Amino acid sequence: MATTRRSEKPSAVPQNLIPSSSPAFGTPVHPIHPRRTAPIRAPPSLKPPVRATVLPIELPPATLRPLAFRTFTKKHNLTLTSSALSALASFIGKHCGAGWREEGLAEKVLEEVAKIWKKESGQVIVEGDGESLKSILKMLEGSMSGGRIVNASNLSRHGSFNFSPDINTKGMPSFESRPSMDHNASFGISNLEVEDKDEEDDLLKDPREWMKVIGAFEQPKLVYNVSKKHFDKSTTKPSLFPNPSHKTELFRQRYHVVHQRILRNETFQAPTFSASRSATLSRTGSIAIPGANTITPIANLLGRNGSTHLLLGMITIAPTGTLALSDLTGTIALDLQHARPIPEDGTYFAPGMIVLVDGSYEENCGDPTAGSTSTLGGTGGIGGTIGGKFVGFSVGHPPCERRSTTLGGADDAEKGVGGPAFGWTDFLGTGSERATGSRMNRIASKLLLPDKAHNVVIASDLHLDIPSTLTALRTLLRTYSPAASDAQPVYPLAIVLMGNFSSKASLAGVPGAGSIEYKEHFDALASVLSEFTQLLAHTSLVFVPGDNDAWPSAFSAGAATPLPRKQIPDLFTNRIRRAVREANNEVWGSGKKSGKEGEVVWTSNPSRLTWFGVKGEMAILRDDVMGRLHRTSIRFNKPEADADEDVEMAELEGEMDVDAPPTQLEPTPAPKQQTQEQIDTDTLTARALTRTLLSQSHLSPFPLSVRPLHWDYAHTLNLYPLPTSVVIADSEAPAFVVKYCGCTVMNPGPIDGSDGRRGREGRARWVEFDVRSNIGVVRTEE
Repeated sequence: MATTRRSEKPSAVPQNLIPSSSPAFGTPVHPIHPRRTAPIRAPPSLKPPVRATVLPIELPPATLRPLAFRTFTKKHNLTLTSSALSALASFIGKHCGAGWREEGLAEKVLEEVAKIWKKESGQVIVEGDGESLKSILKMLEGSMSGGRIVNASNLSRHGSFNFSPDINTKGMPSFESRPSMDHNASFGISNLEVEDKDEEDDLLKDPREWMKVIGAFEQPKLVYNVSKKHFDKSTTKPSLFPNPSHKTELFRQRYHVVHQRILRNETFQAPTFSASRSATLSRTGSIAIPGANTITPIANLLGRNGSTHLLLGMITIAPTGTLALSDLTGTIALDLQHARPIPEDGTYFAPGMIVLVDGSYEENCGDPTAGSTSTLGGTGGIGGTIGGKFVGFSVGHPPCERRSTTLGGADDAEKGVGGPAFGWTDFLGTGSERATGSRMNRIASKLLLPDKAHNVVIASDLHLDIPSTLTALRTLLRTYSPAASDAQPVYPLAIVLMGNFSSKASLAGVPGAGSIEYKEHFDALASVLSEFTQLLAHTSLVFVPGDNDAWPSAFSAGAATPLPRKQIPDLFTNRIRRAVREANNEVWGSGKKSGKEGEVVWTSNPSRLTWFGVKGEMAILRDDVMGRLHRTSIRFNKPEADADEDVEMAELEGEMDVDAPPTQLEPTPAPKQQTQEQIDTDTLTARALTRTLLSQSHLSPFPLSVRPLHWDYAHTLNLYPLPTSVVIADSEAPAFVVKYCGCTVMNPGPIDGSDGRRGREGRARWVEFDVRSNIGVVRTEE
């Protein structure tokens, strides 16, 4: 019966619908009526996407080049290689078809590729031979339909790509060696996300984990490429015995940096419609006139007698002993007899500085210096001294550029804004602003709490051979040592102690300043530090040497040694290292650590202190810059007093913000009017020093005969991009804190605030800088 039923047609309806009770036979077949039969439909989520067909075309790379140049170079400041252009042309021709131009499909694809490249890679040059561009195009291929990109907002979450080399820094996490938190959002609760968060939580316990000291000999060397208009990493290893051509390249790089900075200034941007006007300098220190300011090369002055020009060049001294102005094309004699500095009494001008000079060219028949060597160029013709002279009317420093203008912000990269040209450049090896800026800002906002101090303490001229200096140091350390009753003590992030650590040139044959005495001085410093165990175990001690410290003082006898100079040898500092190590063992022991242990860092002069990658940067220099400026600066003739002089000085005062009084020393018994005048003089001195250094974008804008430099390491004194803060430990300048163009410039002055008076022994002076608010203050305690 069962066999007969299996042979029946499915459409036949059986007579008996009761199933059999025998297990050997199956349940009778229940047919489905044809009218009730329905096709099986897949769920909407499983339905294959309907893709619009696109007819591929062969798109020549030359045809796509104008659109790619406008998108990558003009908008995103990227450079396309020929291989990358060919890969993009092949991809667009295949997936966009004939509508790549009319419907704007190619522009959207190029825009998306540029955004992903800038977000995932720190490179400026887009290459098509590597795996970077291939991975991006492969990712886009799965998100295209009908020549258009679908779900473009989710492209950055499909994977975590890292095309730049890993940044391995000591004491800090590798910013680009592991996936960022933004990319991990697409993984949900995966092992990758958990491991990343656990690793980051371990580093978020103490802000000191994100601080790093970069010595001058560890800082990467970047060279400005004039043709490509961006910075390239130097391919040659710096040496203390470089090729003689590197001496000229030192000044040429300084000129290139200042020149490209000026050309991007608003006052040098050519307007759409403007009348022909001569370029002049304004009284506020910048070049501000209606119309376009044009810089004339010195070589182009020939044959233009009596014409007015604006020159950019370096002030030099000609073989005849007169002043001259040099640029990359030549040198011309400079006549500043009737020139006026801009601003008046607000800055310094000295040989070795790159300045803007507005004046007139006067040609003559004979010049005894014709054909001499130019500082920046060659000899004879282009690069030599041209005949005649340039009569200057006004002289001013190049306008300063803010850090935000140079680097931009990380938020601009996420929005696809082109922004500055150097946002993707890693100047210090801690990551670029566009690559790590947003992540560092998020971490800093979690750790730098607004109701808590995050200070860096800076003191200089720590003469260990003078007993009053050690007493002043005890006063400083006692200030930041919390009492035992404090439930949540607050320690400074770092204490920077700067030389000279000896008042006399050590190891130079001076009586009482030999190697044995020099080591005993540091042993005495270790004894003082050992009295503050808790402070040593919760902060970082940074030591910066001076000209009187070993070893350079052994042959310089206290004269200016070439910069940069290495740290103090370990032979003299092992007792201090032992004191810090014993403090960590006593405080932390084998228990669980709630933060980073104390450490001591012996660094070079100059050096850099960074926190949270590119978020904060402090340039540190121990040098007597003020005395050198006073000895070499140009003296201008005093102009006759005019009615608007007070107005000009008021404008100058409003350009610079002072975070704190220049000095907080106790005023001497004197009339109130005389004390006020003294404070005003110190303020103007501090502002002039600050404006000069930041406008020159260099910590030592002097000739090598005035301030010796190691040619291959001169880039460590650059102030471009502008740091967050600058420390100039100058014993000849008043203690001050000045803020200019968003950069806080500080001079702590000598730590011994007694000024040679017995009644004030133990009085200490230093600078306290808050890394969160970027504000410093000069403090004095007894």
